[in-house]
Amino acid sequence: MGFLEGLLGNASQVNLADVQKEFAALLAPNEQIERAYKLVRDLFIFTDKRLILVDKQGITGKKVEYHSIPYKSISHYSIETAGHFDMEAELKIYISSSTVPLQKTFNKNTNIYEVQSVLSHYILK
Repeated sequence: MGFLEGLLGNASQVNLADVQKEFAALLAPNEQIERAYKLVRDLFIFTDKRLILVDKQGITGKKVEYHSIPYKSISHYSIETAGHFDMEAELKIYISSSTVPLQKTFNKNTNIYEVQSVLSHYILK
């Protein structure tokens, strides 16, 4: 993914070998990363068991928050596409143990439909 595309917020699939190596400490034994998407500095990692949201924070990105969501805990999700005046798309993931959804905002250029399609694939397994 080019620097300019990253600044624009385009989600792109990343090299699985690199992600597997970088996030090996987060994985359970025999857990495999199957897909990963990068959005500027953040990552959506789809494993065979759960969704891991990687939220790099601060100017340097050294502070990182990891959300680990087993697919069976996702009760539902919603997407809101960008409009003419609202330039951002939104993904809300509702977890069965919480009334407040995890919310991610995407640039208008991001294909929110691709992200929701992959999420649907794993939730409906």
